[in-house]
Amino acid sequence: MADSEHILISLAPRHAKNIFDGVKHIELRRRPMKVEPGTIIWIYVTLPVGVLMGRAKVAALHTASPGALWRKFGSVSGLVRSEFLGYLDGLAEGFVLVLEDVKALCEPLSLEALRAIAKGFNPPQFFIRIDKEHPFFPSLTAPASVLFRRKRPKMLDASKQP
Repeated sequence: MADSEHILISLAPRHAKNIFDGVKHIELRRRPMKVEPGTIIWIYVTLPVGVLMGRAKVAALHTASPGALWRKFGSVSGLVRSEFLGYLDGLAEGFVLVLEDVKALCEPLSLEALRAIAKGFNPPQFFIRIDKEHPFFPSLTAPASVLFRRKRPKMLDASKQP
């Protein structure tokens, strides 16, 4: 895992929950992300949860019209059609990252813990790269037996979702 590229994205709690529950198999974006298949995506869950929950691997990337993306990925997006197409409204093309190998951390890292590792850390609006010099790199490339759970987490209380 240390040889792969690593990035960190921020997701709303319900989208992160859908990824870790196996409902959502893609990440939909309004603009392309310059990443390659095999990239490790670390998932920070925004407030009120406020934790780095786990990661997924990029299996494939797709750029197409919103309608074409909906036809191909709507059923694995965790979104209803109006929400999917509304998010991409006004764009000629949208961008999809197909996710695989989703894993939750044994112990999610709180925003406070992340800031203790990297002073001044703020969750990204789009994404950040985590290269070998980044303060998070050693923590995120520890052996899998230390980092990850065998089962998907019961991450969020459904009553707290926006």
